[in-house]
Amino acid sequence: MSETGSIEGLIQIARVLKSNGVDGELLLGFRDIDPDDINLKEPVFIEFDGLPVPFFILSLVRKSSSKAIVRLNDINNLEDAEEVVGKAIYSPEENWEDLEEELPDLEGWTIYAEDGTKLGVITSLEDIPGNLCINVETDHGSVMIPLHEDFIVSTDTDSRSLTMCLPEGLLDV
Repeated sequence: MSETGSIEGLIQIARVLKSNGVDGELLLGFRDIDPDDINLKEPVFIEFDGLPVPFFILSLVRKSSSKAIVRLNDINNLEDAEEVVGKAIYSPEENWEDLEEELPDLEGWTIYAEDGTKLGVITSLEDIPGNLCINVETDHGSVMIPLHEDFIVSTDTDSRSLTMCLPEGLLDV
């Protein structure tokens, strides 16, 4: 185990915040990832006696952008659940490497509305857990916009432009 609390080859993706109910359900708090990005076919790991023990996620119900109620195999009652409260949840690093590589460096990209109107220029990315945002410098000041796939209409890497359909009032500063 390294000084940062990680286990070699694994990264911490969540922490067990508390038990939930009497059937072994757990409330997990996720860090730097979206609960929806978890591959339910791959195990997650909890450290016991210095060793990573694999668990499969049987169910995951998202409660917010960074929390979910989760059922793990072999955690079937309140007593089992209480034993893992406060423990870190790990996942193999390779499960998350591709996610980071998908996103190009967006600093300096120009944001356009669907009608072609220039909205501003991206000055930085803000990695808020479960909610990646971009800081955009507009004619009226700086504004933070969630970089959500529902808002993205198209991207053009050659012209370094991003066309977005943003909810009304989001650009108000």
